[in-house]
Amino acid sequence: MIFETLEHILTHISFSIVLIVITIRMINLLVTEITKPYDLSEKAMITTFLCLTGLLVTRWIYSGHFPLSDLYESVIFLSWSFSIIHIVAYLKKKPNLSTITGSSTLFTQGFATSGLLTQIHKPGILVPALQSEWLIMHVSMMILSYAALLCGSLLSAALLVITFRRTGNELLKLIESFAIDEIQDRNEIINILGNSSFFSAKNYYKAQLLQQLNYWSYRVISLGFLFLTIGIISGAVWANEAWGSYWSWDPKETWAFITWIIFAIYLHTRTNKNFRGANSAIVATLGFLIIWICYFGVNLLGLGLHSYGSFTGMSS
Repeated sequence: MIFETLEHILTHISFSIVLIVITIRMINLLVTEITKPYDLSEKAMITTFLCLTGLLVTRWIYSGHFPLSDLYESVIFLSWSFSIIHIVAYLKKKPNLSTITGSSTLFTQGFATSGLLTQIHKPGILVPALQSEWLIMHVSMMILSYAALLCGSLLSAALLVITFRRTGNELLKLIESFAIDEIQDRNEIINILGNSSFFSAKNYYKAQLLQQLNYWSYRVISLGFLFLTIGIISGAVWANEAWGSYWSWDPKETWAFITWIIFAIYLHTRTNKNFRGANSAIVATLGFLIIWICYFGVNLLGLGLHSYGSFTGMSS
């Protein structure tokens, strides 16, 4: 009873903290600056990280096994992973990345505290397939990879939005301003160029932002791809021990393989200068959707050998 109460308190405290931080960020952005959001976010996310760590440890002690045996525990671990990435982003002085990780933590914590997972909040006895030391290795690597790949994909999506908006605005301004046939004075052309978005200070900062988004999306996705590779390999070894086969094309395995292929294509496009930037970001954005299908979509159906992590499997 004590552990359940403590778990309930820590879950809602972590969600409330992230919700307050995001709310203050929105007020600062849309209305007026009431506090320094970056410093507040850093302190709040450290508190959230400690609460989630305490929650996982509490559930580990209470259940007697590592808390990664069902969908609820994996969502909590995903939030914990987002909070780690957020702290690393703060140490690297990258507020753009920390904004994405903060919002991601809010989403996953909101889902964990919602009524959708009420039936599986209480830890149960592990099914025989999960009673293995590979549980920690395989599932933790997969969830860490999901967190890193999701953050990197969101950075790529932000790069796409800014790039397309910037390109559209520049084309519109050029069409309006470059009536070359009507401009006879060379100095007048130079003035138009100087006043256009190509040479404005605002455009310079946008270019810097795009460069940072491009750089950090690549770094974070590369890390996530490494975790995903380790997770798939360890899962194959575990599957051979539990089911007698390294690979059985289970729906979860299939979508994990599709996810791996998508981000392998992304990393390959990064080696070609002609496909860097927006082109590779499109692939990463597609990967964002594939990850959610792999993580939640398969669980919603409750099919295959991984059905113990589904809604239907846990409620039955």
